[in-house]
Amino acid sequence: MIIDSFAALGAWGWIALAAVLLVAEIVAPGYFLVWLGAAAAATGVIFLVLPGAGWQWQTGVFAVLALASVVGWFRFAWNRKAEESDQPLLNLRLESLVGREFVIDEPIQSGRGRLRVADSVWAATGPDCPSGTRVRVSGIDGTTLVVEPV
Repeated sequence: MIIDSFAALGAWGWIALAAVLLVAEIVAPGYFLVWLGAAAAATGVIFLVLPGAGWQWQTGVFAVLALASVVGWFRFAWNRKAEESDQPLLNLRLESLVGREFVIDEPIQSGRGRLRVADSVWAATGPDCPSGTRVRVSGIDGTTLVVEPV
């Protein structure tokens, strides 16, 4: 019954569905519904040019176009390389500390101590050093800074 009602609309039903899907994409963006809307619009245009096709053909053409557009978009989106940044360590706080020098807050004893970096205190590992020793961050281990005396 619903299929018969939709089939009676023909090409204009597909164009109306395209409009609904494109509005839904605007309301809930995610680049998925836009491709279904494009497939519905293309199906509508095809069957405006080639009227008289049954709902089975229309649905088949829509399914093929929808699948092709969605798969094509995701293949394009996932294969794009990320743009190179002029600040590659912007959101990599620990990695940005490697090579920098700091003064130890708490002495490193048995290989473990604490290091103040700006307004944060980080766990540090390295050779035993008294408090106040200047150290260079040589690496990271999880969320712990690996340091060596300067």
